[in-house]
Amino acid sequence: MEKATKRPKNILKLDETVVNRIAAGEIIQRPSNALKEMLENCLDAGSTSIQVTVRDGGLKLLKIQDNGCGINKEDLAIVCERFTTSKLEKFEDLNAIGTFGFRGEALASISHVAHLTIITKTSEMQCAYKSSYHDGKLVGASKPCAGIQGTQIVVEDLFYNVPTRKNALKSPSDEHNRIVEVITRFAVHNSSVGFSLKKLNDNGSDVRTSPNSTQEDNIRILYGHAVAKDLIKLNVEDPGLKVKANGLISNVDYAGAKFTMLLFINHRLVDSTPLKRALDSVYATYLAKGKHPFVYLSIEIAPNCVDVNVHPTKHEVHFLNEDAIIHKIQSTADMLLKNASTSRSFAIQTVIPPSNFLNKPESRANNANATKVYDKQLVRTDSKDQKIDKFLDKSTTASESMLSSLNQTSMEASYGPSVSLNKRKEVESVSDKVRTFPMVPEKNNQATSHANAENTTERRQFELTSLIQLREAVKNNTDQVLRDTFKDSIFVGCVSEKHCLIQHGTRLYIFCLERVAEEFFYQKFLDEFGNCGVICLSDPPPLYNLAIIAMDQEENEWRPEDGPKDYLGKQLKELLGCKSEMLNDYFSVQINENHHLAGIPLILVDYIPDLTQLPSFVLRLASDVEWNLEKDCFDTICRVMAKFYRKPNDHEVLNVGSDKDWKWTVEHVLYPAIKASLLPPKKWISDGTILQIADLPDLYKVFERC
Repeated sequence: MEKATKRPKNILKLDETVVNRIAAGEIIQRPSNALKEMLENCLDAGSTSIQVTVRDGGLKLLKIQDNGCGINKEDLAIVCERFTTSKLEKFEDLNAIGTFGFRGEALASISHVAHLTIITKTSEMQCAYKSSYHDGKLVGASKPCAGIQGTQIVVEDLFYNVPTRKNALKSPSDEHNRIVEVITRFAVHNSSVGFSLKKLNDNGSDVRTSPNSTQEDNIRILYGHAVAKDLIKLNVEDPGLKVKANGLISNVDYAGAKFTMLLFINHRLVDSTPLKRALDSVYATYLAKGKHPFVYLSIEIAPNCVDVNVHPTKHEVHFLNEDAIIHKIQSTADMLLKNASTSRSFAIQTVIPPSNFLNKPESRANNANATKVYDKQLVRTDSKDQKIDKFLDKSTTASESMLSSLNQTSMEASYGPSVSLNKRKEVESVSDKVRTFPMVPEKNNQATSHANAENTTERRQFELTSLIQLREAVKNNTDQVLRDTFKDSIFVGCVSEKHCLIQHGTRLYIFCLERVAEEFFYQKFLDEFGNCGVICLSDPPPLYNLAIIAMDQEENEWRPEDGPKDYLGKQLKELLGCKSEMLNDYFSVQINENHHLAGIPLILVDYIPDLTQLPSFVLRLASDVEWNLEKDCFDTICRVMAKFYRKPNDHEVLNVGSDKDWKWTVEHVLYPAIKASLLPPKKWISDGTILQIADLPDLYKVFERC
């Protein structure tokens, strides 16, 4: 049986409509592709503001408005026909193409798969013109209408006649996200152009950037501060390769869940898999496994070295010396990261240990079935342990040490910004000029009672409603977990004049010394109301002189419109003179009949505030205190004095030759008092006053991975 011969089918020329729809399917694959083509047209037109409105991810509506040069009226008839363009005339022009578009297929393709409307106005037109298109042809005539300079393109019902393509797309929300991504990338690169994206009938904007911005600012707006703060600039230039590249790449501190790469070659948004793979391999050396960088690159190559006519959507380009250029960029990035990796930044927590963390485990002696304690859970210190200096014989008591320091400090009547130092050979020669009157001892305070054994003055009690309310406010605002953290902590050391380290359990914390000390002294002045000791100043400085010195200091921000310094100094002197009786009785701030500052409060044994801040203290006492209302008066006075006392004076300044500097005062005087009585406010948990920077179990995890 003979096999039937198969006749070949005749070759037919496809209908133009079929050809155009096939071509449109290659160029316009989804709404984000259509938007990209139209954005490039807007930029080619010299636009400085581009507004995009979408509905249902661009499938129902995709509208773009620019303020570019517009389209000539006579060109509206053919603007949507295939291969009509103003960007080139002959094939050789591709070798020097400087625009985004060049084939003239974008609008034609869109008109074959959607309903397209164009409203445009040039600077020469008296009015705008509105035109509608179907399958690349103008429907009817262009109609005059109201409009502004530029072009508005409205795309409706995208893929209405290609149901297979429409059904293959994901959800409208996914398509909207792709549109956001396209506009975001264009906005970063074209920072001189303002972009906005919003959903129809939605008041908010998903993307909004300002004209004449910077690439760093737009990255911060669009990708967040976490990305923008960790960027370093990359610059590459090689005349031999005819390439120039610049951009912003993340340093070793940034680690994203995915590789974000914004690549523009000759200002055209493209992808380059080889370049992406090369940069990813560089970052693999510095980032943890599964973490990726953020890269924005703008590469400029001589137009005659780039083939832009590779992909229908211009998604890819080919260029000469591709391997050499990629290697150049890769090596530059590697060098930048290597230099940046000499220091690393790590995120810190403001989270304080939960209350159950503070529960002490029972002794093994009392619990035979106690859970095994691993090395990573061992607490290497105990807040109850005494240090060796506790057992050393001290030649003087705390109050005697303080008296000795004060006796060696003199303050001239004129009182300059810095303390006058005089090395005294004989302490007795000055002891009659400087004296300290100890505080009235608190009940159940053995240390204070011992230091003031000879003083048996009974502690005064005040039942003032305003004072009771202020004390209750402090107690009600206390965070108990923070209280226990400070109470059971070990002082590690001073990092700087503003920050200290403490250990609680297996955790290491850093806290702001100025904030903590200021709050402590505020509470201390409330507790010691009317019972403070006195530090008497030798040669009491005049209030007027202190005021003039304070107004001369930039930190106090005196301005000519505040009034003459001489007048303000006299006003301050009179005001504090009138309030001297109350200040002395309640707060031990002594002002004599000559309006000189004779003494300041002794609030903590062996603690002296930074006396260089005395002028500012006097100025704030006059200007920052609310004198008219009792509760506000007490509150503001305590705040002003707490600000003055928060920084200790350096014993090396007060007593030349002493080894007890400010760090000694913080560790041995101030922090033990803070541990004993501070009631930390709740806001410290979230405002960065105290931060956890390390935890022993977490450190074990890190070293186990090494």
